[in-house]
Amino acid sequence: MRAIGVIRNSRRERLSRAEFEELLRSAGYEVLAIAEQNREEHPRYNIGPGKLEELKELVRELKPDKVIFANRLTPSQAYNLWKELRVEIIDRWQLVLEIFEKRAHSKEAKLQVELASLQYEVPLVKEAIRRIRLGDRAGFKGMGEYQTQQYLKHIRYRMGRIRDELERVKADREVKRKKRENAGFVLVALAGYTNAGKSTLLNALANDNIEAKNQMFTTLDTTTRRFRLGTKRILATDTVGFIDGLPPFIVEAFHSTLEEIVKADIVLLVLDSSEPWGEIRRKFLASLQVLRELKALEKPILVALNKIDLIEEADAKEKVRLIWELARERGISLEDVVKISAIESRLDELMDALNRIVLKLPKYGAFRITVEEPEKVPAVMALINSVGEVLSVEYGEKTRIDAYVQTGMVGEIKKMGAEIERLNHPSEGEELEQDEGYSDGG
Repeated sequence: MRAIGVIRNSRRERLSRAEFEELLRSAGYEVLAIAEQNREEHPRYNIGPGKLEELKELVRELKPDKVIFANRLTPSQAYNLWKELRVEIIDRWQLVLEIFEKRAHSKEAKLQVELASLQYEVPLVKEAIRRIRLGDRAGFKGMGEYQTQQYLKHIRYRMGRIRDELERVKADREVKRKKRENAGFVLVALAGYTNAGKSTLLNALANDNIEAKNQMFTTLDTTTRRFRLGTKRILATDTVGFIDGLPPFIVEAFHSTLEEIVKADIVLLVLDSSEPWGEIRRKFLASLQVLRELKALEKPILVALNKIDLIEEADAKEKVRLIWELARERGISLEDVVKISAIESRLDELMDALNRIVLKLPKYGAFRITVEEPEKVPAVMALINSVGEVLSVEYGEKTRIDAYVQTGMVGEIKKMGAEIERLNHPSEGEELEQDEGYSDGG
Protein backbone atom coordinates (compact mmCIF):
# COMPACT_ATOMS: atom_id res chain seq x y z
CA MET A 1 0.00 0.00 0.00
CA ARG A 2 1.23 3.47 -0.96
CA ALA A 3 0.49 6.52 1.17
CA ILE A 4 1.05 10.24 1.45
CA GLY A 5 1.41 11.46 5.04
CA VAL A 6 0.21 14.84 6.31
CA ILE A 7 1.39 16.58 9.50
CA ARG A 8 -0.04 19.85 10.82
CA ASN A 9 1.75 21.43 13.77
CA SER A 10 0.41 24.28 15.85
CA ARG A 11 1.20 26.04 19.11
CA ARG A 12 -0.97 23.52 20.98
CA GLU A 13 -0.02 20.40 19.05
CA ARG A 14 3.53 19.44 18.09
CA LEU A 15 3.85 16.06 16.38
CA SER A 16 6.96 13.98 15.83
CA ARG A 17 7.63 13.39 12.13
CA ALA A 18 10.00 10.50 12.95
CA GLU A 19 7.35 8.76 15.06
CA PHE A 20 4.68 9.30 12.38
CA GLU A 21 6.92 7.81 9.69
CA GLU A 22 7.67 4.86 11.99
CA LEU A 23 3.92 4.32 12.45
CA LEU A 24 3.44 4.33 8.68
CA ARG A 25 6.22 1.78 8.19
CA SER A 26 4.91 -0.37 11.04
CA ALA A 27 1.53 -0.49 9.29
CA GLY A 28 3.24 -1.63 6.09
CA TYR A 29 2.89 1.53 3.99
CA GLU A 30 5.30 2.75 1.34
CA VAL A 31 5.63 6.44 2.16
CA LEU A 32 5.51 8.45 -1.08
CA ALA A 33 5.72 11.89 0.53
CA ILE A 34 5.13 13.80 3.77
CA ALA A 35 3.32 17.14 3.54
CA GLU A 36 3.82 19.43 6.56
CA GLN A 37 2.17 22.65 7.66
CA ASN A 38 2.44 24.98 10.66
CA ARG A 39 -0.92 26.61 11.42
CA GLU A 40 -3.92 26.33 13.70
CA GLU A 41 -6.58 23.78 12.80
CA HIS A 42 -8.85 24.66 9.86
CA PRO A 43 -12.41 23.67 10.87
CA ARG A 44 -13.31 22.31 7.41
CA TYR A 45 -10.14 20.52 6.25
CA ASN A 46 -7.83 20.46 9.30
CA ILE A 47 -5.08 21.86 7.02
CA GLY A 48 -5.37 25.23 5.29
CA PRO A 49 -6.87 25.67 1.79
CA GLY A 50 -3.45 26.44 0.28
CA LYS A 51 -1.92 23.25 1.65
CA LEU A 52 -5.00 21.37 0.42
CA GLU A 53 -4.26 22.53 -3.13
CA GLU A 54 -0.66 21.29 -2.77
CA LEU A 55 -2.00 17.98 -1.51
CA LYS A 56 -4.29 17.68 -4.54
CA GLU A 57 -1.27 18.05 -6.82
CA LEU A 58 0.64 15.39 -4.87
CA VAL A 59 -2.32 13.01 -5.13
CA ARG A 60 -2.63 13.56 -8.89
CA GLU A 61 1.10 13.07 -9.38
CA LEU A 62 1.83 10.14 -7.01
CA LYS A 63 -1.54 8.31 -7.07
CA PRO A 64 -1.46 6.99 -3.46
CA ASP A 65 -3.87 4.39 -2.08
CA LYS A 66 -4.45 6.56 1.00
CA VAL A 67 -3.74 9.97 2.45
CA ILE A 68 -2.95 9.58 6.15
CA PHE A 69 -3.06 12.46 8.63
CA ALA A 70 -0.88 12.53 11.73
CA ASN A 71 -3.58 14.70 13.34
CA ARG A 72 -6.95 13.50 14.59
CA LEU A 73 -9.66 14.29 12.03
CA THR A 74 -13.30 14.94 12.83
CA PRO A 75 -15.79 12.88 10.76
CA SER A 76 -16.74 16.07 8.92
CA GLN A 77 -13.12 16.91 8.09
CA ALA A 78 -12.50 13.36 6.84
CA TYR A 79 -15.52 13.61 4.53
CA ASN A 80 -14.58 17.09 3.23
CA LEU A 81 -11.04 15.91 2.48
CA TRP A 82 -12.33 12.80 0.68
CA LYS A 83 -14.65 14.99 -1.41
CA GLU A 84 -11.70 17.17 -2.48
CA LEU A 85 -9.04 14.48 -2.95
CA ARG A 86 -11.14 11.45 -4.00
CA VAL A 87 -8.83 9.05 -2.21
CA GLU A 88 -9.30 7.19 1.09
CA ILE A 89 -8.55 9.42 4.09
CA ILE A 90 -7.55 8.11 7.50
CA ASP A 91 -5.99 9.71 10.55
CA ARG A 92 -3.39 8.77 13.17
CA TRP A 93 -5.73 6.67 15.27
CA GLN A 94 -7.07 4.65 12.34
CA LEU A 95 -3.43 4.04 11.47
CA VAL A 96 -2.71 2.82 15.02
CA LEU A 97 -5.74 0.51 14.82
CA GLU A 98 -4.42 -0.97 11.56
CA ILE A 99 -1.15 -1.78 13.34
CA PHE A 100 -3.06 -3.23 16.28
CA GLU A 101 -5.03 -5.46 13.92
CA LYS A 102 -1.80 -6.84 12.47
CA ARG A 103 -0.25 -7.45 15.91
CA ALA A 104 -3.24 -8.99 17.74
CA HIS A 105 -2.87 -12.74 18.26
CA SER A 106 -4.93 -13.80 21.27
CA LYS A 107 -8.72 -13.82 21.30
CA GLU A 108 -8.73 -11.05 23.91
CA ALA A 109 -6.43 -8.78 21.90
CA LYS A 110 -8.52 -9.31 18.76
CA LEU A 111 -11.71 -8.45 20.66
CA GLN A 112 -10.09 -5.31 22.09
CA VAL A 113 -8.95 -4.17 18.63
CA GLU A 114 -12.40 -4.84 17.18
CA LEU A 115 -14.07 -2.88 19.99
CA ALA A 116 -11.74 0.09 19.47
CA SER A 117 -12.36 0.01 15.69
CA LEU A 118 -16.14 -0.09 16.15
CA GLN A 119 -16.01 2.76 18.67
CA TYR A 120 -14.06 4.78 16.12
CA GLU A 121 -16.58 3.98 13.37
CA VAL A 122 -19.66 5.16 15.29
CA PRO A 123 -19.15 8.93 14.73
CA LEU A 124 -18.19 8.27 11.08
CA VAL A 125 -21.44 6.38 10.48
CA LYS A 126 -23.43 9.11 12.24
CA GLU A 127 -21.78 11.70 9.99
CA ALA A 128 -22.68 9.60 6.94
CA ILE A 129 -26.34 9.51 8.01
CA ARG A 130 -26.31 13.28 8.51
CA ARG A 131 -24.82 13.77 5.02
CA ILE A 132 -27.46 11.55 3.43
CA ARG A 133 -30.22 13.62 4.99
CA LEU A 134 -28.57 16.76 3.66
CA GLY A 135 -28.52 15.15 0.22
CA ASP A 136 -24.72 15.40 0.19
CA ARG A 137 -23.62 11.85 -0.57
CA ALA A 138 -24.40 8.12 -0.42
CA GLY A 139 -24.27 6.42 2.95
CA PHE A 140 -21.38 4.83 4.78
CA LYS A 141 -19.20 2.88 2.32
CA GLY A 142 -21.76 3.37 -0.44
CA MET A 143 -24.78 2.19 1.53
CA GLY A 144 -28.09 4.05 1.50
CA GLU A 145 -29.67 5.64 4.57
CA TYR A 146 -31.60 2.55 5.71
CA GLN A 147 -28.57 0.28 5.29
CA THR A 148 -26.35 2.77 7.08
CA GLN A 149 -28.76 3.03 10.03
CA GLN A 150 -28.96 -0.77 10.22
CA TYR A 151 -25.18 -0.93 10.19
CA LEU A 152 -25.06 1.53 13.11
CA LYS A 153 -27.45 -0.73 15.07
CA HIS A 154 -25.24 -3.73 14.24
CA ILE A 155 -22.14 -1.86 15.49
CA ARG A 156 -23.81 -1.05 18.81
CA TYR A 157 -25.04 -4.62 19.24
CA ARG A 158 -21.60 -6.04 18.46
CA MET A 159 -19.92 -3.60 20.86
CA GLY A 160 -22.22 -4.81 23.63
CA ARG A 161 -21.37 -8.45 22.92
CA ILE A 162 -17.63 -7.72 22.91
CA ARG A 163 -17.85 -5.82 26.21
CA ASP A 164 -19.64 -8.81 27.76
CA GLU A 165 -16.91 -11.18 26.54
CA LEU A 166 -14.16 -8.88 27.81
CA GLU A 167 -15.87 -8.68 31.22
CA ARG A 168 -15.72 -12.48 31.43
CA VAL A 169 -12.01 -12.37 30.56
CA LYS A 170 -11.52 -9.66 33.19
CA ALA A 171 -13.29 -11.75 35.85
CA ASP A 172 -11.14 -14.78 35.00
CA ARG A 173 -7.97 -12.68 35.19
CA GLU A 174 -9.05 -11.28 38.57
CA VAL A 175 -9.43 -14.83 39.95
CA LYS A 176 -5.94 -15.73 38.69
CA ARG A 177 -4.50 -12.52 40.14
CA LYS A 178 -5.96 -13.25 43.58
CA LYS A 179 -4.50 -16.76 43.50
CA ARG A 180 -1.08 -15.33 42.66
CA GLU A 181 -1.27 -12.79 45.47
CA ASN A 182 -2.38 -15.46 47.94
CA ALA A 183 0.55 -17.61 46.82
CA GLY A 184 2.91 -14.82 47.89
CA PHE A 185 3.74 -13.23 44.54
CA VAL A 186 4.52 -9.53 44.17
CA LEU A 187 2.94 -8.09 41.01
CA VAL A 188 5.06 -5.79 38.82
CA ALA A 189 3.58 -4.15 35.70
CA LEU A 190 5.96 -3.16 32.89
CA ALA A 191 4.64 0.06 31.39
CA GLY A 192 5.95 2.71 29.05
CA TYR A 193 6.01 4.16 25.57
CA THR A 194 5.84 1.76 22.67
CA ASN A 195 9.22 0.35 21.57
CA ALA A 196 11.00 1.27 24.82
CA GLY A 197 12.17 -2.32 25.29
CA LYS A 198 9.60 -3.74 27.73
CA SER A 199 9.42 -7.18 26.10
CA THR A 200 13.22 -7.42 25.98
CA LEU A 201 13.33 -6.51 29.67
CA LEU A 202 10.75 -9.19 30.50
CA ASN A 203 12.90 -11.72 28.65
CA ALA A 204 15.95 -10.64 30.66
CA LEU A 205 14.12 -10.82 34.00
CA ALA A 206 12.48 -14.19 33.38
CA ASN A 207 15.17 -15.73 31.15
CA ASP A 208 12.53 -16.22 28.46
CA ASN A 209 12.25 -15.73 24.72
CA ILE A 210 9.11 -13.63 24.22
CA GLU A 211 8.88 -11.94 20.81
CA ALA A 212 10.67 -8.59 21.02
CA LYS A 213 11.22 -6.53 17.87
CA ASN A 214 12.50 -3.03 17.20
CA GLN A 215 9.08 -1.84 16.06
CA MET A 216 6.01 -0.17 17.51
CA PHE A 217 3.30 -2.15 19.31
CA THR A 218 4.97 -5.58 19.17
CA THR A 219 3.03 -6.50 22.34
CA LEU A 220 -0.76 -6.30 22.44
CA ASP A 221 -1.35 -9.54 24.33
CA THR A 222 -0.81 -9.44 28.09
CA THR A 223 2.24 -11.57 28.94
CA THR A 224 3.10 -12.56 32.51
CA ARG A 225 6.28 -14.29 33.64
CA ARG A 226 7.72 -15.13 37.05
CA PHE A 227 11.21 -14.46 38.36
CA ARG A 228 13.04 -14.51 41.69
CA LEU A 229 14.27 -11.45 43.54
CA GLY A 230 16.40 -13.12 46.19
CA THR A 231 13.87 -15.23 48.06
CA LYS A 232 10.91 -13.16 46.87
CA ARG A 233 8.65 -14.39 44.09
CA ILE A 234 7.80 -11.75 41.50
CA LEU A 235 5.31 -11.81 38.64
CA ALA A 236 6.08 -9.29 35.88
CA THR A 237 3.43 -8.44 33.29
CA ASP A 238 4.15 -6.79 29.94
CA THR A 239 1.36 -4.45 28.81
CA VAL A 240 0.43 -2.66 25.58
CA GLY A 241 2.77 0.24 24.81
CA PHE A 242 1.68 3.84 25.28
CA ILE A 243 1.69 6.52 22.61
CA ASP A 244 1.34 10.29 22.81
CA GLY A 245 -2.28 11.34 23.25
CA LEU A 246 -3.65 7.80 23.55
CA PRO A 247 -7.37 8.38 22.79
CA PRO A 248 -10.12 7.42 25.23
CA PHE A 249 -11.63 4.81 22.90
CA ILE A 250 -8.36 2.85 22.84
CA VAL A 251 -7.91 3.19 26.62
CA GLU A 252 -11.48 1.89 27.11
CA ALA A 253 -11.11 -0.98 24.64
CA PHE A 254 -7.83 -2.11 26.22
CA HIS A 255 -8.93 -1.43 29.79
CA SER A 256 -8.86 -5.09 30.82
CA THR A 257 -5.22 -5.24 29.67
CA LEU A 258 -4.19 -1.86 31.06
CA GLU A 259 -5.86 -2.81 34.34
CA GLU A 260 -2.81 -4.97 35.04
CA ILE A 261 -1.05 -1.66 35.75
CA VAL A 262 -3.81 -0.55 38.14
CA LYS A 263 -3.76 -3.85 40.04
CA ALA A 264 0.04 -4.15 40.24
CA ASP A 265 2.02 -3.60 43.42
CA ILE A 266 4.77 -1.75 41.50
CA VAL A 267 4.77 0.07 38.15
CA LEU A 268 8.05 -0.34 36.29
CA LEU A 269 8.08 2.51 33.76
CA VAL A 270 10.56 1.82 30.93
CA LEU A 271 12.11 4.64 28.86
CA ASP A 272 14.57 4.52 25.95
CA SER A 273 17.68 6.36 27.15
CA SER A 274 19.30 6.30 23.69
CA GLU A 275 16.90 8.96 22.39
CA PRO A 276 17.53 12.72 22.65
CA TRP A 277 16.34 14.30 25.88
CA GLY A 278 13.46 16.09 24.11
CA GLU A 279 12.02 12.73 22.97
CA ILE A 280 12.55 11.10 26.38
CA ARG A 281 10.80 14.05 28.03
CA ARG A 282 7.84 13.87 25.62
CA LYS A 283 7.42 10.12 26.06
CA PHE A 284 7.86 10.27 29.83
CA LEU A 285 5.12 12.91 30.11
CA ALA A 286 2.86 10.96 27.70
CA SER A 287 3.33 7.83 29.84
CA LEU A 288 2.55 9.75 33.02
CA GLN A 289 -0.63 11.05 31.40
CA VAL A 290 -1.82 7.50 30.67
CA LEU A 291 -0.98 6.47 34.24
CA ARG A 292 -2.95 9.49 35.46
CA GLU A 293 -5.98 8.47 33.35
CA LEU A 294 -5.71 4.96 34.78
CA LYS A 295 -5.47 6.44 38.32
CA ALA A 296 -2.19 4.61 38.79
CA LEU A 297 0.08 7.52 39.76
CA GLU A 298 -0.30 6.66 43.46
CA LYS A 299 1.40 3.30 42.85
CA PRO A 300 5.12 2.93 43.61
CA ILE A 301 6.71 3.98 40.30
CA LEU A 302 10.21 2.83 39.39
CA VAL A 303 11.67 4.37 36.20
CA ALA A 304 14.11 2.21 34.22
CA LEU A 305 16.23 4.06 31.65
CA ASN A 306 16.83 1.25 29.16
CA LYS A 307 19.41 0.86 26.35
CA ILE A 308 22.30 2.45 28.27
CA ASP A 309 24.60 0.23 26.19
CA LEU A 310 23.99 2.73 23.36
CA ILE A 311 25.09 5.88 25.24
CA GLU A 312 27.96 7.19 27.35
CA GLU A 313 27.82 6.88 31.14
CA ALA A 314 27.90 10.66 31.59
CA ASP A 315 24.90 11.02 29.25
CA ALA A 316 23.01 8.32 31.17
CA LYS A 317 23.67 10.03 34.52
CA GLU A 318 22.52 13.39 33.15
CA LYS A 319 19.28 11.86 31.87
CA VAL A 320 18.67 10.28 35.28
CA ARG A 321 19.09 13.74 36.84
CA LEU A 322 16.71 15.30 34.31
CA ILE A 323 14.04 12.63 34.96
CA TRP A 324 14.18 13.36 38.69
CA GLU A 325 13.99 17.10 38.03
CA LEU A 326 11.03 16.76 35.64
CA ALA A 327 9.16 14.49 38.06
CA ARG A 328 9.62 17.03 40.88
CA GLU A 329 8.41 19.85 38.61
CA ARG A 330 5.24 17.88 37.81
CA GLY A 331 4.65 16.79 41.41
CA ILE A 332 5.17 13.11 40.58
CA SER A 333 6.54 10.84 43.29
CA LEU A 334 9.07 8.29 42.00
CA GLU A 335 10.61 5.49 44.02
CA ASP A 336 13.82 5.53 41.99
CA VAL A 337 15.35 6.07 38.54
CA VAL A 338 17.78 3.36 37.46
CA LYS A 339 19.97 2.67 34.42
CA ILE A 340 19.64 -0.69 32.67
CA SER A 341 20.45 -2.53 29.47
CA ALA A 342 17.83 -5.22 28.93
CA ILE A 343 19.55 -6.56 25.80
CA GLU A 344 22.79 -7.10 27.79
CA SER A 345 21.00 -8.14 31.02
CA ARG A 346 22.65 -5.29 32.94
CA LEU A 347 20.00 -5.14 35.66
CA ASP A 348 21.90 -4.73 38.95
CA GLU A 349 20.53 -1.25 39.72
CA LEU A 350 17.01 -2.39 38.85
CA MET A 351 17.15 -5.49 41.08
CA ASP A 352 18.53 -3.50 44.02
CA ALA A 353 15.80 -0.89 43.66
CA LEU A 354 13.05 -3.51 43.32
CA ASN A 355 14.30 -5.24 46.44
CA ARG A 356 14.09 -2.00 48.44
CA ILE A 357 10.63 -1.15 47.10
CA VAL A 358 9.15 -4.60 47.64
CA LEU A 359 10.00 -4.52 51.33
CA LYS A 360 8.27 -1.13 51.67
CA LEU A 361 5.00 -2.42 50.19
CA PRO A 362 1.94 -2.46 52.50
CA LYS A 363 1.76 -6.24 52.05
CA TYR A 364 5.16 -6.58 53.80
CA GLY A 365 6.03 -5.99 57.42
CA ALA A 366 8.94 -6.53 59.80
CA PHE A 367 8.14 -9.24 62.35
CA ARG A 368 9.76 -11.09 65.23
CA ILE A 369 8.81 -14.76 65.07
CA THR A 370 9.45 -16.95 68.10
CA VAL A 371 9.45 -20.75 67.77
CA GLU A 372 9.53 -22.81 70.98
CA GLU A 373 9.77 -26.31 69.48
CA PRO A 374 13.12 -26.90 67.69
CA GLU A 375 11.67 -29.47 65.27
CA LYS A 376 9.33 -26.79 63.85
CA VAL A 377 12.09 -24.30 63.06
CA PRO A 378 13.04 -25.67 59.58
CA ALA A 379 9.41 -25.57 58.36
CA VAL A 380 8.87 -22.04 59.71
CA MET A 381 12.12 -20.84 58.12
CA ALA A 382 11.15 -22.40 54.78
CA LEU A 383 7.77 -20.62 54.83
CA ILE A 384 9.36 -17.29 55.74
CA ASN A 385 11.92 -17.64 52.93
CA SER A 386 9.15 -18.35 50.43
CA VAL A 387 7.18 -15.19 51.24
CA GLY A 388 9.74 -12.82 52.74
CA GLU A 389 13.30 -12.31 53.86
CA VAL A 390 15.05 -13.49 57.03
CA LEU A 391 17.04 -10.66 58.66
CA SER A 392 18.51 -12.48 61.64
CA VAL A 393 18.17 -15.72 63.59
CA GLU A 394 18.96 -16.22 67.28
CA TYR A 395 19.03 -19.84 68.42
CA GLY A 396 18.52 -20.82 72.04
CA GLU A 397 15.86 -22.35 74.25
CA LYS A 398 13.53 -20.53 71.89
CA THR A 399 14.46 -19.64 68.32
CA ARG A 400 13.92 -15.97 67.53
CA ILE A 401 13.67 -14.95 63.88
CA ASP A 402 13.52 -11.33 62.72
CA ALA A 403 12.18 -11.16 59.17
CA TYR A 404 10.27 -9.23 56.53
CA VAL A 405 7.11 -11.23 55.82
CA GLN A 406 3.97 -10.71 53.77
CA THR A 407 1.31 -9.64 56.26
CA GLY A 408 -1.21 -11.99 54.65
CA MET A 409 0.94 -14.95 55.76
CA VAL A 410 0.94 -14.04 59.47
CA GLY A 411 -1.97 -16.40 60.13
CA GLU A 412 -0.18 -19.27 58.36
CA ILE A 413 2.93 -18.77 60.49
CA LYS A 414 0.82 -18.76 63.66
CA LYS A 415 -0.84 -22.01 62.61
CA MET A 416 2.62 -23.62 62.65
CA GLY A 417 2.84 -22.93 66.38
CA ALA A 418 4.98 -19.80 66.23
CA GLU A 419 4.43 -16.55 68.11
CA ILE A 420 4.65 -13.42 65.94
CA GLU A 421 4.82 -9.72 66.72
CA ARG A 422 5.31 -6.72 64.48
CA LEU A 423 8.55 -4.74 64.59
CA ASN A 424 9.21 -1.22 63.39
CA HIS A 425 11.03 -0.99 60.05
CA PRO A 426 14.67 -0.19 60.81
CA SER A 427 16.43 2.82 59.42
CA GLU A 428 19.81 2.06 57.93
CA GLY A 429 22.22 0.99 60.64
CA GLU A 430 19.49 0.69 63.32
CA GLU A 431 18.16 -2.38 65.09
CA LEU A 432 14.58 -3.52 64.72
CA GLU A 433 12.35 -2.29 67.52
CA GLN A 434 9.26 -4.00 68.80
CA ASP A 435 5.89 -2.39 68.06
CA GLU A 436 3.61 -3.25 70.98
CA GLY A 437 0.49 -2.14 69.16
CA TYR A 438 0.46 -4.76 66.44
CA SER A 439 -2.50 -7.07 66.02
CA ASP A 440 -3.45 -9.07 62.96
CA GLY A 441 -6.99 -9.37 64.19
CA GLY A 442 -6.67 -13.04 65.07
